[in-house]
Amino acid sequence: MLQYQTFFESWCDMVVAGFSVHLIYAAGAFFTGGILKGATGAGAPIIAIPILTFLFDVPTAVASFTLPNLLSNLWQGWHFRKSQTTGSFAWIYGFAGLLGVVIGTVGLAHLPQALLSLMLSGVVVAYLIFRRFNQTWALSLKAARRFGPFAGLVGGLLQGAAGVSAPVSVTFLNAMKLPRATFIAVISIFFVSMSIVQVPMLIGFGILTGPLLGLSLVGTTLVFAGMPIGAWLAKRLNASRFDLLIQAVLGLMALGLIVKSLGPASDLW
Repeated sequence: MLQYQTFFESWCDMVVAGFSVHLIYAAGAFFTGGILKGATGAGAPIIAIPILTFLFDVPTAVASFTLPNLLSNLWQGWHFRKSQTTGSFAWIYGFAGLLGVVIGTVGLAHLPQALLSLMLSGVVVAYLIFRRFNQTWALSLKAARRFGPFAGLVGGLLQGAAGVSAPVSVTFLNAMKLPRATFIAVISIFFVSMSIVQVPMLIGFGILTGPLLGLSLVGTTLVFAGMPIGAWLAKRLNASRFDLLIQAVLGLMALGLIVKSLGPASDLW
């Protein structure tokens, strides 16, 4: 697996040569994440980071998506700010995520690479299982206020350690049966709250460096480019079939990550 320094040396060589399969692959991950975000209002990391992990190690994949995550959610949060009708819940949920991401990011910086890959694949599998078998789960706002801080904390832990909080954060908010605009407003507050802490921590740990920041900024433009396409598709495609397609892709990626993590080159052995 390429470390990000090695990747950028190779990247420069391939750019000079005029063509880069790696760049196309990475660009596809960001663009696909943008399409999913445009279609659903959330979930870009759940598909983009597993794709990027086949190219980078987990810390690099997570770090490369922090700026797209921050900036796209800042835009969404501002755009849907008038739809935030849950009162203090959204801010408490976001603050809990902030606390969780601090702990999770420390784990990202220090845990073995193979363990992080297994954690990421486990998070994706948990998300798929919950989506398939708990589609009718519902929470009132009163119950959500009670359990929200715990869900936000766990979501933040996952976001920090694996870059993917959707199995907890998105599933929890989906159970509240919020209107789409309100859901987007709340989840945007949650992700922005985590990102404003995660970005400086990743810089401090030496994971998010200058070259990777450049890639992250380019990735941000691709996420924004994919979002209107996702919104367009959401209005024209059958929602259940689109969801099944996403789940099938995620299942294949999770299987690939597990095989990769347990292979002979794994640092678990």
